[in-house]
Amino acid sequence: MNQRQKLSLFDITMIVIGLVIGMGIFRTAKDAAASSSSPAFYFSIWILGGLIALCGALTYAEIGSRYPITGGYYKIFAVCYHPSLAFGINCIILISNAASLSGVALIGSEYIAAIIFQNPSSFTEAMIAVSAIVLFYGVNLMGLRMSSKTQNVLMIIKMSMILILIAAIFFPQLYNSNTQAVASSTGITSMSNILLFGVALKAASFTYGGYQQTINFGEEVQNPQKNLPRGIVIGIFVIIALYLSVNYSYYKIIGFNELKTTKGIAAVVAEKMFGESGKYIFSVLLFLAVLAYVNVLLLSNPRVMYAMSLDGILPAAFKKKDEKKDVLTVSLTVFAAICVIVLFFADRFEQILSFSIFLDSIGMATSAASIFILRKRTKHLDNTGIYKMKLYPLLPVLFIIAYVFVGTVIAITNPQYAITGTVVLAVFIVLYFIFHKKEKTDKDFNEKDLLKE
Repeated sequence: MNQRQKLSLFDITMIVIGLVIGMGIFRTAKDAAASSSSPAFYFSIWILGGLIALCGALTYAEIGSRYPITGGYYKIFAVCYHPSLAFGINCIILISNAASLSGVALIGSEYIAAIIFQNPSSFTEAMIAVSAIVLFYGVNLMGLRMSSKTQNVLMIIKMSMILILIAAIFFPQLYNSNTQAVASSTGITSMSNILLFGVALKAASFTYGGYQQTINFGEEVQNPQKNLPRGIVIGIFVIIALYLSVNYSYYKIIGFNELKTTKGIAAVVAEKMFGESGKYIFSVLLFLAVLAYVNVLLLSNPRVMYAMSLDGILPAAFKKKDEKKDVLTVSLTVFAAICVIVLFFADRFEQILSFSIFLDSIGMATSAASIFILRKRTKHLDNTGIYKMKLYPLLPVLFIIAYVFVGTVIAITNPQYAITGTVVLAVFIVLYFIFHKKEKTDKDFNEKDLLKE
């Protein structure tokens, strides 16, 4: 019997890069710049965001080695925490994923709307994003699948666009003559700087997301003690280098102050390089890449909901499946509906960013904290060849502090989204006890019937 081929150092490095590099880099630079008082402040955010991602990726890699279950990210809560908390956090992670999908759809709509309409409104952009979600909901509902070859082509297009943005650095004639920040006329206190730092870090956190999936391949790596940390470290540092390069291109070509308010920043760079036709081509290609991302999340998240239903975490209705088309009808419908609802309550990217990252801050901090519980429960696995991070407990502690800090900043600067996120979590915890009580009542009732017989 042939053993499944394990991941090499190169494989794991490429997987990490592929997981992290998404669509955020084409938009969140604007949000980070808007909250930065100087270029040095701005670039430090992107370095710190990458280092936080590194701490998180190594933490999740060890969690996955100690609890090696494919798709174990949501199951880890049930193992380490009270079932009600596990249910609540698992549900808000799904809502966060839906909000992220809506946010990325808005990124694409900002680019495509700019070449279709003159000065499109936030509502127009939101409707384009809704249309993209509804379109691919229908595509998935019919059982159609975008081929892996198509996805690979779109991934190559996305990486090519990033390399084009970086290439702009080598054309000094395109540079904005004024790249320095304009001095503020009002004094900025230390507390203001801390809040601005947190707001900017929120944008970087969205862009660096995806590394948490390292939890899924801890036992799939050749010589995990060496190759897993090396692959993660190399992958994250490559991503930091790419992100810094792209941001330096934005900074030099657009200008620091203009970056704070410019929409479609990547298309602006493309226009300066290739003219108006370059702007149109870049915007269309980016929108296609966004559609591919929307399709992938609409395909993958309902499967998570299906697995949660199989485990009894979500109601049995989420297991409903069209066998002929291989479509999870209820899970797909509910997830797509959440994506659309998010866009109706928050039709601007900045709003969705705050809501999504606040929910993420809860999920990230609590899931990373599970390493302290798992280390105690799985001492017998030490020295058995599993991956065990160095600098423990420093790395998970720094990661948790970072997300608690970002979540706190969102609660201070955008309290409505923090309150909404907290209420949603509380509602799901209450629903758990309601469902649990009903299940217990039904079980007791059935047992009484059996005794009577």
